[in-house]
Amino acid sequence: MSRRTERRGASECRRRATGFTLVEMLVVLAIIGTLAMLVGPAVFRNVGDANVIAARSQIETLSVALESWRLDVRSYPSTAQGLASLRERPSGSVLGWRGPYLRKAVPPDPWGRPYQYISPGVANPESFDLFTLGRDGRVGGTGEDADITSWGGEVRQ
Repeated sequence: MSRRTERRGASECRRRATGFTLVEMLVVLAIIGTLAMLVGPAVFRNVGDANVIAARSQIETLSVALESWRLDVRSYPSTAQGLASLRERPSGSVLGWRGPYLRKAVPPDPWGRPYQYISPGVANPESFDLFTLGRDGRVGGTGEDADITSWGGEVRQ
């Protein structure tokens, strides 16, 4: 065999070896699909857990801001004044208000709804009730649908 023939044979081999066959691609896609079916539910469960943890953290932060308000004003904001009064001075005379008590506007809960604030509270008549109704937006529920409250109990309406 001449050198030219050897070179042509080697380059044809390389050209054939550089691509993937359809069967190889299908095998890889089947493996990726199987892994997605196994790992997917665990990932989505962790997203739900993260939402619950975020809601608890936000409720705790808002509760601390409400306590700061109470120390300055000597009472909690009324239900009508709401959580917005932690960021902006409410209309009318609020003696002792030294806000803002939050650096940013009050965020919605992780499911995009506003936190519920009642003062004086139903569960806490001496202070306030601060809660979210979870993913489903209804009283009660379990898991990500459960109510998350500032007092650790269930919502009573």
